[in-house]
Amino acid sequence: MRNETELRIANCEFRISGGGSSAQGRNSQFAIRNSSGFTLLELVMVMTIIVVLAAVGVTSYQHIQSKARETILKEDLRTMRKMIDQYAADKEKLPQALDDLVSANYMRDVPPDPITGQKDWVVDMGEDTVSRDGGTGVVDVHSAAAGEGSDGIAYKDY
Repeated sequence: MRNETELRIANCEFRISGGGSSAQGRNSQFAIRNSSGFTLLELVMVMTIIVVLAAVGVTSYQHIQSKARETILKEDLRTMRKMIDQYAADKEKLPQALDDLVSANYMRDVPPDPITGQKDWVVDMGEDTVSRDGGTGVVDVHSAAAGEGSDGIAYKDY
């Protein structure tokens, strides 16, 4: 009778050795022949590549997101300045606040500053040269955000 019995399970070919001779005693544990799988080194290399790609993707996404906020900021400022000029031309006086543009239906609503997320615009009040009566009114609008954009210009100077 044989001292060794081979057991094949699901094409993995496990070998179970029975204790008989000293040579067989050395191999008394399970031995795997023709095993398929990944080594730890291969898994670590793949994970490293995935982490590097994810880091590059997150950085690119953040840059695109900040660039989009700056573009929205510039467009909102351009629109509000245009509405101030139209209000002044139509009413023959400068608005006293940005809410005057909303109440006169020049804008649907005062947009939030895309950098700060608040409606905290800084308005420049100046002499009303359009009005016959004189006085002061809103002549310009700026962002209240601290810092500078990707082009090196401070947000308040846009």
